[in-house]
Parts: sequence; C-alpha cells; structure tokens
Amino acid sequence: MFPSRIQWIGPAAYLCALFATVVCQAGPQWTVEEANRWYARQPWLVGSNFNPSTAINQLEMWQAETFDPSTIDRELGWAQSLGMNTMRVYLHDLLWQQDAPGFLQRMEHFLEIADRHGIRVMFVLFDSVWNPQPKLGKQPEPIPHRHNSGWVQSPGAIILKDPDKVDSLKPYVQGVIGHFRRDSRILCWDILNEPENRNDNSYGSEEPENKAELAFALLKKAFRWAREADPSQPITSAPWIGDWSDPIPRWMLEHSDIITFHNYENLDSVKGRVAFLRKLNRPILCSEYMARPTGSTFQAILPYFKQEKIGAYNWGFVAGKSQTIYPWETWQKKYTAEPSVWFHDIFRPDGSPYDANEVKFLREMTGKLP
Repeated sequence: MFPSRIQWIGPAAYLCALFATVVCQAGPQWTVEEANRWYARQPWLVGSNFNPSTAINQLEMWQAETFDPSTIDRELGWAQSLGMNTMRVYLHDLLWQQDAPGFLQRMEHFLEIADRHGIRVMFVLFDSVWNPQPKLGKQPEPIPHRHNSGWVQSPGAIILKDPDKVDSLKPYVQGVIGHFRRDSRILCWDILNEPENRNDNSYGSEEPENKAELAFALLKKAFRWAREADPSQPITSAPWIGDWSDPIPRWMLEHSDIITFHNYENLDSVKGRVAFLRKLNRPILCSEYMARPTGSTFQAILPYFKQEKIGAYNWGFVAGKSQTIYPWETWQKKYTAEPSVWFHDIFRPDGSPYDANEVKFLREMTGKLP
C-alpha cells in the first residue's frame, strides 16, 4: 500500500469501484456564487508551471524509470522559500495507458511532496502544444539551445484525428479525476492547454489541417467526462492569444468554473484581458505569464495580480532539460550560448537564482520578506 488519502484497493478492484461510482450524467457547471465562495477561501495563489529540471517533458517526469522525487522535493523546497503556494503540472494520457496504477501512485507521491512544502496543484490533463507524435519509453535528449525541444502533445495527432480513439481517453480523464475527486491537495483541474495552437513555428507541418475543429471536439468531450467524475475541485481551460469572442475561447470561458488565461505580453495587455474577463464575475487565475524580453516580468505584472487577487503562475521554475531560458525564436534562429536575458525560469539547477533581485522581489510580494 502506498501513502494516500484514498485507500488503495488494487488496480482491477479499484477501477471497477471507480466506474461504478461515476455519475452517468455530467454535473452542472459551478454557479458564479459557488465559484466566488470557493475563491474567497483561497489565499492569493502564486506559483509556477512546474517540470523538474531533470525531465525534458511530461513523460520523462512521470514514467517509473525517470520519476525523480528527490529533485522534485528539492525544487519544490525552493518554491516554498519564495512563498509560492501552488504549481501547475502537466500529465499525459499515455501514462495512463502504460501503467494506470503506477501512474496514480506516482501522482500520490508527488502530491505528498508538494503538500509538505505547502503547495497545492493545478493538474493539466491534455496539451496541444509542441511535438504531436509522443512516444512512451526513453525520451530524446534536448537539442542544444532550443526552447522546449522535447515537449509533447497529449493526446498525439494519431489519437486526435480519430473520433473512436478520442473516446478511448475517457477512462484516463475519469480515472485520474475520480481517484482524486475529493483531495484537498489539488486546487483545480485544467482540462486542455491551448487547444487550437497549431505550432506553426515548430511542428506546424505535422499538425492536422483541421486541428482546431478536432481539438474543440476533444475539449467538449473532456469537460463532460470531467463533470461526470464529480470532482470537488473546479475545472477550467484557458484562452490564450486572439479574439476571445471566437467559438473556442468563448466556449472555454463560458464552461469553466473558474477563469484561467494566458498572457506573455506587457501590463497594458494584461489589464485589457482582465477587464474583458471581469464581465464573467468569476475568479481569475493567469495560468501562464512571464517572458522577460516581451515586458512580461515579475516586477511589471505581479503587483497588479496581487492588487486584483488574480492567481499567478509564471512559466518555468528551474532551468533544465526543457531549456525554456531560451526564447521561442530558437526554433527559427540558431543560438550557441545562454541568452543574456533569460526568457523563462527563476533558478539554476544548483538553486542559485538567475537574478537575486528578482528572487528578493518575489519574496517581498509573497510576504516571505517584509
């Protein structure tokens, strides 16, 4: 038996018990009042998108052979030292296919570590960004000096293009959410990251022509499956660029319990997006921001988020195999050395900060320093 807030009863019995208790009809979206009551109980939420420095992608983070709890513990300790109280963490459907009980066990282990550091987790179930051909097993080594050279989509294009294969993802969604549906260590569920992102500057030629249509179909099904699992935590999905009155972002905003959004631009852009979102009268979290060269910096953005009690998750925490200290343009422009201004991330792998003044500022913002 592994440590759990839900008793482990063995894989076969567990799955039978789980699906016997899943509600057949999807539950309703949280009301505005329910969402705001939930948010009133939360502290100001501040954290990062987290991937341990030893993992190039979601698969390397979670597979049994490369799951690295010692690194996770060390790096979440650094997050705690900044006053961070939440992390956004990506999962992958292939991990459920490979070894569902083992995957849940490693998720339990991760949540135990995070909980020891006072950190609650936003898990992301699916992701439409970067390589559309994910493969289990040993993951590739990073391409030198290239931003996110090994990150993978979930599901991959092969599944996304086939409606029958998409339906096979339901046990993953309901198995994961169902297992943790009453777990207070989980803050919320992010269903699908940037569904219509075509990766035009990286893997665009490998993407389905009708990707937006296919991803929209998955998004709607996955929301329904998540609601059927009846989680106590809110569910959400974040619009990013473009016109948020378009069908996909509008649907995301209209069906999320709490509002999440992405913005890597300057403060004026962020304020404009927030003004648009305030009309929905729901809690707001920015689940991706902070790209220093674009004007999206901690010093520029975080005071506004704190003033407005908007949750804040910057991209990247410890520089590592994902190489997100490099900018997106490294897919078109060759770099041969570390950039003078890091794009994302806060710490080097040894725990030393990229910018000591920035770390001091973060601690002041979270109350770790007066």
